[in-house]
Parts: sequence; structure tokens; C-alpha cells
Amino acid sequence: MKTFNLYCDESCHLENDHKPFMLIGYTCVAYNQLHRHNERIKSLKEKHHFYGEIKWSNVSASQYDFYKELIDYFFDTDLSFRAIIVKKPKIQNELYQQDFDDFYYKMYYQLLIHKKDTNYIYNVYLDIKDTLSAHKVNRLKDILNTKLGVFRNVQNIHSHESLMMQIADLILGALSYNLNDTDKKVTAKIQLIERIKHHSDQPLEKSSNWTEDKMDLFFISLK
Repeated sequence: MKTFNLYCDESCHLENDHKPFMLIGYTCVAYNQLHRHNERIKSLKEKHHFYGEIKWSNVSASQYDFYKELIDYFFDTDLSFRAIIVKKPKIQNELYQQDFDDFYYKMYYQLLIHKKDTNYIYNVYLDIKDTLSAHKVNRLKDILNTKLGVFRNVQNIHSHESLMMQIADLILGALSYNLNDTDKKVTAKIQLIERIKHHSDQPLEKSSNWTEDKMDLFFISLK
């Protein structure tokens, strides 16, 4: 049975970080293609003498050529990306008798449950961010498999262990910067966002067409 790995990351997902948009997303890779992608990305790193972790926060003029080629690589391959975006001032936890933690899980559910083929198996990997990570993973796995039995594995890993998770950080960071940072000052980051817009051939400020598979963005409308 065909298996896909989903490498998840978050941006501006804290309740009181004063950022208007919360984003959760994942990079999707076919399990049987994972080694090939990892090796090719390692080759890109060697070509550009890039030895650190791939992170949006590290994008700078000196490393722009590497990040540009990495974005080009993503769009030239069968890798895909999906993200949900929420306007946090619209969240009404009191109305639904929930706290922000409950809302967080609902958003992860919305991210992961849609566009899944019940003929396939999915492994989900989340970045370890705090001491509650193990509890979050167990709860999320229980929630997901009450609806679909396709999630074989849901677990935490460190981002430095996975190039695919680092790509999720990069793309999600670009989307977040585009939405949340109105006073954009880093030229390399602005250029990289334009590169993503060029390749994806869609605006990054609204939901993608339903048929979009390569870079699927979903802006959740909270009533």
C-alpha cells in the first residue's frame, strides 16, 4: 500500500503573540521517494556550502542563492505542501466553550483530515516544541483515527532530523512573513516570497482552488 509522510510545522500559533494570522502546514512526500529527495537536497547544500539547518529565520542575502534553488527544487518535483491559515482575531473560544488548546487541535484536524485517500497510509511527524509535545501527539492521533483509519503513525521529531520538516518551516515561514509582517525589510525574504508566487501561480493571501495539489492554501473562515 502506498505510504506518504507528512512533516508538519506551525507559525504564529500562540494565542497572544500579537500576530493576526496563525498558520499550520505540512510537506508531503511519498515514502518511497524520501531517500532520493534527501540526497538531492544534501547535494544542493554541498553545492552552496550551506551547512546549517534550513529555516525561514535564517534566510539572508548571503544564502539567497541556496534558498532560491531549494524553492525551485520543491516546485520541480513531486513534493507538495498544504497549509491552513486562520485570522486569530476571529477566534471565539468562549462561544464554543473551548480553550485555545482545543482550537489548536481542531485546526490540526482540519489540516490533516482533508484530501486523504483511504487507499493510502499516512505517517505524520510534528516538530518537538515543548514538554507537552508527547501528549499533543497522542491526542491528535486519537482524534484523527476516529474518522479515518489511514494514519499509521503520528509522532514527534526534532526539526534538525528532517530536511522535509525544514522545508515545511521554510515555506510556512514565507507565507507567515507575507501575511503577518507588514513592515518587510529583508530583501532576500521578499525575493523568495516572489519566487514562490511565481512558481505557484496563485496569490498567497487567499485560498487555493480546490483542485490545487502542489501548494494548497486554505484560509478558514470563522463565523
